[in-house]
Amino acid sequence: QMENLSSVAIFYLSGLNETRSYKYMSFAFTLLFYLMILFLNLTLIAAVLLEKSLHEPMYIFVCNLSVNILYGTTGLYPKLLADFLSDSHVISYTGCLIQAFVIYSYLPCKYTSLTVMAYDRYVAICKPLEYHSIMNIMITGKFILISWLFPLSELMIAILLTARLPLCGSHIDKLYCENWAIVKLSCVDITINSIYGYIPLVIHNAQAFFIVCSYILIIRVCLNSREGRTKFMQTCVPHLISLITFTISTFFDVMYSRYGSNNIPQILRNILSVEFLAVSPFLTPLIYGLNLTQIRISVKRLFKK
Repeated sequence: QMENLSSVAIFYLSGLNETRSYKYMSFAFTLLFYLMILFLNLTLIAAVLLEKSLHEPMYIFVCNLSVNILYGTTGLYPKLLADFLSDSHVISYTGCLIQAFVIYSYLPCKYTSLTVMAYDRYVAICKPLEYHSIMNIMITGKFILISWLFPLSELMIAILLTARLPLCGSHIDKLYCENWAIVKLSCVDITINSIYGYIPLVIHNAQAFFIVCSYILIIRVCLNSREGRTKFMQTCVPHLISLITFTISTFFDVMYSRYGSNNIPQILRNILSVEFLAVSPFLTPLIYGLNLTQIRISVKRLFKK
C-alpha cells in the first residue's frame, strides 16, 4: 500500500544491513576515527584561538574550516555510531530533514570558505603592500559570515522544497539521510526540486572558476622570485591539497546520489557516500598543521602547556 506524507513518520536506512555480523568492530573503528577527527580539529582551533600571533585572516580562515568540519561531521557520526549498536536503523521524518540539512550545508559552507581563502592568498601574494588594508578584521568577519549564511540559506530553500512533497516510500538506501534520496520518494512531480538542485552546482562551478583564476595569478607572481615560491609552497599548497581532496570526494557523492546504481556492492556504495565526511575532515587539519609553520609551533606550545 502506498504511503503518503502523513503516514511517513520514520525513514528506514538500509546502508548498514550488511554490517550486522561485524557491527562491533565497525563501531570501534568508526568511533576511533571520529575521535581523531575531533581531536585534530579541536587542537587546530585551540592553537589558533590561544596564540595571538595567529589572529590574522589566513589562520582565522583555517580555524573556520575546522569549525565547519566539526559541524558537518556531527551530522553523520553520532547517528551512525548509534545505528551500529542498534538492530533497527531508523530516523524520524524531522530528524531526517535536519540530518540532510546539516550534512549538505557543510559542503557549500566549506567550498565557500575555500573560495574566500583563495582570495585571501591572492591579495597576500599579488598585492602584499595592500594586504592589511584590504583584509582587515572587519572584512575577515564579513567573509566568514557570508561563508556560513549563504550556504545555510541555499540548503534551507532545498529542504523547504522537499518538506512540501507527499511521499510514497520510507526506505533510504544510504547510511544517512540526504535531500535527493528523500525527493526520490515523492509521489508527485519533482521538477522544481530537480531544477533547484542544479542552481548550487552552477554557483559552485563559478566559485571553482574564481579559485582557478586566483591561483593562475598567484603562480605567475610566485615564479618570479625565490621568496614567492617559498611563500606559495608554505601557504598555498595546503589550500590546494585541501581543495582538490574535498572536490574529488564531493564529486563522488554527487554523482552517486544522482546516477548511482544499486548493482554496486553495498560496502562500496557506503564508502562513496561518506568519503567527503571522512577524507577531508581528517586530512584538512593535518595538512594545515604540518605545512603552516606558525600553527605547528603553536600546537607544540599548546601541548607543552
